[in-house]
Amino acid sequence: MSHDSPPVRRLADWDHDLLGRLAADHGTPLYVVDLDRVAENYERFASAFPDAHVMYAAKAHTGRAVLSKLLETGADIECAAWGELQRAIDAGADPDTLQYTAVNPPDRDLDYATDLAADHPGLTITGGARDTFDRLEARGYDGRVAIRVNPGIGTGHHEKVATGKDAKFGIPYEQVPEVAADVAERFDLVGIHAHAGSGVLHDDLDDHCRAIGKVADMGRQIETDITPLEFVDFGGGFGVPYREDEEPLDMGVVGEKVRDAVGELDAQIKLEPGRYVVADSELILTEVNTVKETPAATVVGVDASLATLIRPAMFGSYHPIRNVSAPDREADPVSVGGPCCTSADVFCTDRPIARPEREDLLAIGNAGAYGYELANQFHSQPRPAEVAIEGGETRVVRERETLDDVTSLER
Repeated sequence: MSHDSPPVRRLADWDHDLLGRLAADHGTPLYVVDLDRVAENYERFASAFPDAHVMYAAKAHTGRAVLSKLLETGADIECAAWGELQRAIDAGADPDTLQYTAVNPPDRDLDYATDLAADHPGLTITGGARDTFDRLEARGYDGRVAIRVNPGIGTGHHEKVATGKDAKFGIPYEQVPEVAADVAERFDLVGIHAHAGSGVLHDDLDDHCRAIGKVADMGRQIETDITPLEFVDFGGGFGVPYREDEEPLDMGVVGEKVRDAVGELDAQIKLEPGRYVVADSELILTEVNTVKETPAATVVGVDASLATLIRPAMFGSYHPIRNVSAPDREADPVSVGGPCCTSADVFCTDRPIARPEREDLLAIGNAGAYGYELANQFHSQPRPAEVAIEGGETRVVRERETLDDVTSLER
């Protein structure tokens, strides 16, 4: 696979004839994921950090097809919940290579992780609270652990993803040496971990590297005063440009900045890209069902909704939209929204798009990260199917739900 693939894939780069056929064959809304693009993105990232251990952060997209492709490409998997551990294993991951980052873990999660580690001692459990380590010890666990550090620096595209300064995540920086000394006596302390935020682009890169530098300093302090470490994990967070006028990260430059921030470190560097790997590998196809002219706006109704892609409603996120049926038609400012009964169900407002007409096919881009992963069944809407493109072939990798699926657990 070439490492020279474009650093970002725009909607215009997709095969529009193929998208039209997929929509005709499988209906809409429809998720379309390009597995070859997933592999290209991972390899581009990994090549920028040749001395690092690069793990994929499963929470961005846990689809089995995506996980299997990444395992085939050589990635290991980092998981944030017990279900992600099981899904990684189902996709073919060796449990001894998995890393579980526990965030306020329910008892079920810790039970699952410690039971798994009993048979697979290579599993690493990362704790972000003293309580978590006490609960692990109460379960008889004394295996591999890492400490999640809160560096006090948050970065990313929205305050809700700036985890590096959110008290929910990790041990406060000043308390880490004390906690590390205690943890090293009770467990096999193999590493420390941090994650400053998500969706980091050019404006946030310096702060992101400043957080990385603080975590590296903590790693050196622990190695000098307490115990050698196998790794220091700096998390992920490196973003992709969602807006058409945003420039992608130059990963060669990013690699140099990260190495400068880390400095000399005996432990292995770990990185956990999630969004960077999958965001531009997937889009959503949706059909126009309504065009309404009002004094305030031209409203274009589509069959996708916040149940299909919740990021615009949750974060105010921008996602590119393209008229696949008629990309060369004259553009008009339109507002695109779905069928949910809330004003939050809007993908864009007054955005120039090649004038949509009823039954046109629109594509919503950069839906690979936290797209299907945050899909829901609001208004009793069955979740859409997902079709994968790989090696020039297409296949359904996730069936479209039915209303029976939505109600199957009711009694």
